[in-house]
Amino acid sequence: MAAKDLYEKDFYKILGVDKKASADEIKKKYRSLARDLHPDKNQGDSALEDKFKAVSEAYDILSDSKKRAEYDEARSYFERGGFRAPQGGGQNFQGGDFSDIFGGGNPQDIFANLFGGGGRRGPRKGSDLQTEATITFKESVFGTTLDLKLNTDGNGPQSISARVPAGVNDGAKIRVKGKGAPGEAGPGDLFIELHVKPHATFSRKGENLLLTLPVTFAEAALGADLKVPTLSGDDVTVRLAAGTPTGRVLRVKGRGIKKGTVIGDLLVTVEVQVPRRVEGKAEEAIKAFAQATADHDIRAEFITKAKS
Repeated sequence: MAAKDLYEKDFYKILGVDKKASADEIKKKYRSLARDLHPDKNQGDSALEDKFKAVSEAYDILSDSKKRAEYDEARSYFERGGFRAPQGGGQNFQGGDFSDIFGGGNPQDIFANLFGGGGRRGPRKGSDLQTEATITFKESVFGTTLDLKLNTDGNGPQSISARVPAGVNDGAKIRVKGKGAPGEAGPGDLFIELHVKPHATFSRKGENLLLTLPVTFAEAALGADLKVPTLSGDDVTVRLAAGTPTGRVLRVKGRGIKKGTVIGDLLVTVEVQVPRRVEGKAEEAIKAFAQATADHDIRAEFITKAKS
């Protein structure tokens, strides 16, 4: 792509954001456009495919703080009178001599560098492209392989396989080398942003897996050995000590997330369940328990502290 084409493009207008837009605003707008314009959703519509490429190109620049700053600087000179390519290797720019501003170099190099090239120094790689994919919580923990169909070169959808490593977080990006837009020196890369679906039972904090375990009043009061499910499908046994309160955290070492050489733990939070309805012998037993423990005021210390 010629440098002239680069500095004449208004990437803010292409994305539909203000020049003062924050990084989060730019990211949110790109995601919205990418979902609507994605080639998988608009197969055969060349106009929308071209617009998707333009949006991806704009986001590649504006999402990188360094590239964005260089683009803003050079674009401002273009808007104040512009500059044209030097003729015969000189510094003859329309609107004045900008050699001091650009360190004695060709201002077009700024735009060429934004796309990984070096102006007229040689052929450049194609632009990097970005897309999104959703995986399950279990796939994020153990890893998976994504099989995507994307139109990256304008010649129709192609199958792309991407390995997702174990232990990735929501919002992580993986790179697939050589699957970006085509270029004179070879294609760019494809970046895939991952979205992890929440699990119905498990969550994570760092490399630890978190689980809330419901227990009965009797189990908490008298103690028990309880089977606890794990994300891998098997069960582990945890020992509940007599008198365990709700909120107590039990640790099962080594049953968390394995990420490289780091292995997390499974943290089990006890939640004592109170029955919504009690009748018959169960009700009689609870009334007997209440009478047997009537002399013990569990709120005495609490009230003393509250009044101190």
